[in-house]
Amino acid sequence: MSILITGGLGFIGSHAAAVMLDSGHDLVLLDNLCNSRLSVLTQLEKLTGKSMTFYQGDVRDQDLLDTIFKSHSISAVMHFAGLKSVAQSVKNPLLYFDNNVGGSIALLEAMSRHGVYQLIFSSSATVYGEPKYLPYDENHPTAPINPYGETKLQVENILSALSQSDPRWSIACLRYFNPVGAHPSHLIGELPNDQPNNLMPFMMQVAAGSKPFLTVYGKDYATADGTGERDYIHVMDLAEGHQQALKFMQHHTGLHIINLGTGKPHSVLEMVNTFEAVTGQTLPLQIGPRRDGDLPVYYASAEKARSLLNWQANRSLRQMCDSSWQFQLRQASSGSPNTQ
Repeated sequence: MSILITGGLGFIGSHAAAVMLDSGHDLVLLDNLCNSRLSVLTQLEKLTGKSMTFYQGDVRDQDLLDTIFKSHSISAVMHFAGLKSVAQSVKNPLLYFDNNVGGSIALLEAMSRHGVYQLIFSSSATVYGEPKYLPYDENHPTAPINPYGETKLQVENILSALSQSDPRWSIACLRYFNPVGAHPSHLIGELPNDQPNNLMPFMMQVAAGSKPFLTVYGKDYATADGTGERDYIHVMDLAEGHQQALKFMQHHTGLHIINLGTGKPHSVLEMVNTFEAVTGQTLPLQIGPRRDGDLPVYYASAEKARSLLNWQANRSLRQMCDSSWQFQLRQASSGSPNTQ
C-alpha cells in the first residue's frame, strides 16, 4: 500500500513513517519543515534501510497536492501536518485556523479529486476541554479552551459531515494525549525548531545544560504531590496505534473517533523523578505559578482503542525517559545542534 504522510518529518509523523516502512508500505512524505528537519529523512532511511519520496511544501498548496496524487498511487493518507503550540495559537489564532483547518480542507479536496477516501487524522485530547468526568472517553463533551484545540475540533466536525455525505470515506480520527520518547534506534526523536512547549524537551534542555533549571508550573493542585497529572504515551506506542488504525480502516467505513493514551496519569514530579533515576542526571527545579489553561488532571479511557484496534500502550514511563535521553546523547555525540 502507498501512503501519503503529511508532516512526515515531524516528531509523530516520522515515527509513524518508521513503523509503516517496517510493515512494508511505500511512503510519500510531505513536510514544509516549519518545525522539522530535512536530516530526519536521512535518519529514517538509515534506520529502515528503505527509501521514500519526499516533497518539501505546504499542505495548503493545491497544485503540489495534485502533483503528488497524480504521480503516486496513493491508497491512504496520514495527516499530521499542523501547528501545535497552545500559547502560539492564543497569540495568533488566524495563523492556526488558516494552517490547521485550511490545510485539512485543501487536503480533503485533493483526496476527493483523486479518489482517495482513507484518512487517519491527527487530533488531540485538547478537544475535550475542562473534564466533566475522568477518564475522558470518546463520548465526553467537547469544549476546547484554546484556539489550537478549536482547530482540531473544527476539522473533526468537517470529517464528520464529509463521512455522512459520502459513504466511501473511511476516517480514523485519533485523539492523542501526551506523546514523549524516541525510536529505539535513537536516530529519530523530538527535534523542535521552535521553543518547546512540553515537559520532556524542557527536561532535555536542563539536563544538557542549555537551561539552568526546570520550571514546574503549579504545586498546589489537588493531586498526590501537588503538580499536574498527565497521560504520557510513548511515541512508538502512538505510531503503532496508527498502524492498527490503518488495518481497521481496510474493513470499516465512516468516521471513527478513538483515544490513544495509556489510561494512567503521571504527575510532573513523577516524570522528573523517573527521568533522574533513569539517567543519573539531577534537574534543578523552580516552582512557578499555575499557567492559564492548565488542567489539574487529565487522562484517557483507552478501552475503545483496545476493542476496535486491538491496541494498547505497553511502554513504561522509564522507557519514555530513557529513549528520550539516549536520543539526546546521540544528538550530542554526532555534533547536531541541541534543540532539546
